[in-house]
Amino acid sequence: MALTLYGAILSPYVRKIRIQLAEQQIEYQHKHIPPRDKPEWYTDISPLGRIPAIQDGDFKLADSAVIAQYLHESRGGQPLYGNTPEQAARVRWLEKFADYELAPHSTFALFFQRVVAPNYGEKPDQIMIQAALEQHLPHLLNYLESELGNAAFFLGEQFSLADIAVCTQLINMAHAGELIDEYRWPGLASLLSRVTARASVSAILPTEHQQVAKLTGRI
Repeated sequence: MALTLYGAILSPYVRKIRIQLAEQQIEYQHKHIPPRDKPEWYTDISPLGRIPAIQDGDFKLADSAVIAQYLHESRGGQPLYGNTPEQAARVRWLEKFADYELAPHSTFALFFQRVVAPNYGEKPDQIMIQAALEQHLPHLLNYLESELGNAAFFLGEQFSLADIAVCTQLINMAHAGELIDEYRWPGLASLLSRVTARASVSAILPTEHQQVAKLTGRI
């Protein structure tokens, strides 16, 4: 039985797993689960109702970081956690930083307020948006820029899940109309260009752009 991934394509956490699946060349089926109004049966797979979740045969699992680790350990393929315990720890730290520090502002403030909320009849919270842009995101991006330095990726020349986790949040910022300032954060801007050029990412972005255009009324 093929692995099944549940979630909405514009979720950065779902995107993270889709990129990993492509990088590791793992076949899967994708079933759409909206971020709200989830079917009752979904809690059997994801007890907290969060996306993404996977079902691999009879095995069910939720939480993108846990799923990513499981796929890495169960399927092998490209070493997305580096080659040493130190590199693996660095990847997990940067993934956690992206998931829990960056996401509240890149996705839940900017992306959700500008792209998703209007479709639920909710008025975008402009105070939240401005706070994200002016107070929260700059120092988070400064930290990531310093961690990246002049390297191609967070592990130097080696692509890893850290790059995926960070860039999936930057993609949601771009969907919300906020591009990384290449003069202020040149390393991150280059990283995002480098990552989105990979086949695992470029293959999924056209559909995402269409979805964002529909949600924002551009088509």
